[in-house]
Amino acid sequence: MTPLEKIRNIAIIAHVDHGKTTLVDALFKGAHMFRDNQRVQERAMDSNDQERERGITILAKTTSLHWAGYRFNIVDTPGHADFGGEVERVLSMVDSVLLVVDAFDGPMPQTKFVTRKALALGLRPIVVINKVDRPGARPLWAQDQVFDLLIELGATEEQLDFPCVFASAKQGYAMLDMNDASENLDPLFDTIVKHCPHPTGSSDAPLQMLVTLMDWSDFVGQIGIGRIVNGRLRVGDAVSLVKRDGSLQQHKVTQLYGFEGLTRIQLQEATAGEIVAIAGIADIRVGETIADATSPVALPYVDIDEPTISMMFMVNAGPFAGQDGKHVQSRRIRERLQKELQHNVALRVEDTDSPDSFKVSGRGELHLSVLIETMRREGFELCVSRPEVILHTDPVTGDKLEPYEDVTIDIPEAFMGVVMEHMGNRKAEMQDMGNEGGRLRLHFKIPSRGLIGFRSEFMTDTRGEGILHSLFSHYGPYKGELPGRKNGVLISMETCESVGFALMNLEERGVIFIHPGTKCYEGMIVGEHARENDLVVNVAKGKKLSNMRASGSDEATRLTPPREHTLEQALEYIEADELVEVTPNFIRMRKRVLDTNERKKSEKRSEG
Repeated sequence: MTPLEKIRNIAIIAHVDHGKTTLVDALFKGAHMFRDNQRVQERAMDSNDQERERGITILAKTTSLHWAGYRFNIVDTPGHADFGGEVERVLSMVDSVLLVVDAFDGPMPQTKFVTRKALALGLRPIVVINKVDRPGARPLWAQDQVFDLLIELGATEEQLDFPCVFASAKQGYAMLDMNDASENLDPLFDTIVKHCPHPTGSSDAPLQMLVTLMDWSDFVGQIGIGRIVNGRLRVGDAVSLVKRDGSLQQHKVTQLYGFEGLTRIQLQEATAGEIVAIAGIADIRVGETIADATSPVALPYVDIDEPTISMMFMVNAGPFAGQDGKHVQSRRIRERLQKELQHNVALRVEDTDSPDSFKVSGRGELHLSVLIETMRREGFELCVSRPEVILHTDPVTGDKLEPYEDVTIDIPEAFMGVVMEHMGNRKAEMQDMGNEGGRLRLHFKIPSRGLIGFRSEFMTDTRGEGILHSLFSHYGPYKGELPGRKNGVLISMETCESVGFALMNLEERGVIFIHPGTKCYEGMIVGEHARENDLVVNVAKGKKLSNMRASGSDEATRLTPPREHTLEQALEYIEADELVEVTPNFIRMRKRVLDTNERKKSEKRSEG
């Protein structure tokens, strides 16, 4: 057992891509957690498939390492604001935060988001200026920017007096001064030991542990992860589970786990200050307290920010339903969403008037699209609607309020005009502008609705060179109608298989989304029309064959590669009368009403 004075509980927080997970890799190596000949995957903490593919951390994870007699419990947190629910919970487990900032970029929007949460909990940050070996790095400038950010966020005198370490997580060294020479991370370990307080609490007091993370094992079922605030916990102990509504349940601890590097180790006993995982409590939820069986006292729960965006999840009712996925019934979809609620605390699921559709609300498009992607990989088929913002009503005036976002845009100067024009059309207000070596950094306040569908347009406007980051700011006055998609769509007229000859002839009508040989059905979107109206087209029209041939008149079928959509791009592209059909192997866009005649009738009814 490690004594309380030798334990350090610390979370790593940063903006997306500033090197949190790489820094954890470097800390593992610096503490010699692996054998010299052991093969270790890069970004070892990103264990989820989607995390590896997207290159971002989605789920908060706990690890532990030993250095010079000290035990460091480290929590790797997501950098994206859409997963802020994960960050807010885990900060209650730790006593300090490592704030990682890119030496070239300085603090970015998500840095602001997670730092605000940490400061509000009274945590004193240890600042790590990472990537000091990067070309164009300006570590001292980045340090000044962090100081300005902390002042802006209302940090206390003690929080402003932060220790600063300059590091390269990739090269595995850290130093306290840019003029120092260093070959390892010992200066960073020393700084954590000196400036991160050891956990408070007494191992002799009655047991208290707040569940902040959830896991699942096929062998032992639900696993609750959290920090023991007071008392001690042994395998076989009887404990009380204090639910969020104050009710009590009696349980027995069947398994107790600690963390050691990338593995989970079995423990017989743990005391105050340690971060542990506990099994044997079937109905456990995030935010509940595991307490002493005889005198249970609940711990305060950290409030999570409310969702800002909602979508409808529906049963796939298209002609190809059930051909690709295993789980298509509304009952299975409902069970899966309820299971997600057990650990995804920033998510909300509501039943609707229809038994086949559910309203799912989250923190942003990425938050919901990660859930949809996870479900399709598990064999689910479903249809989802366009994301819509959640509106509030001002309790005093009765006015309609909508969510606003802080947007930071990095672009080459050449694209300033077109970006400013499109942001203006979407009711964005410019806050400030700076020039960083030929690249402009623009700050806007924009209604969240204005960002739906904007990212793909933005990438086209800036030819892929623009960087856009957004962060929920506040609820403000409703800004009225916003422009929707400019162009109509090309819609398949029948169930068929697309033919190259037909697609080639349709290219002059607009942009095609499908390859030859794609199975289509009536009402499915196969392309974007060059004009504003929708157009029903025949994608199976073959070449008329006769027995006459002439070398000059026979054209080879030459096709432009189709514009294919990822899940996020499809969700952003569709309008209110359209859906995205998601199956394990296909992402299709379709009209809500598939039948052409029925669709015309419903359009007339809505116009009338």
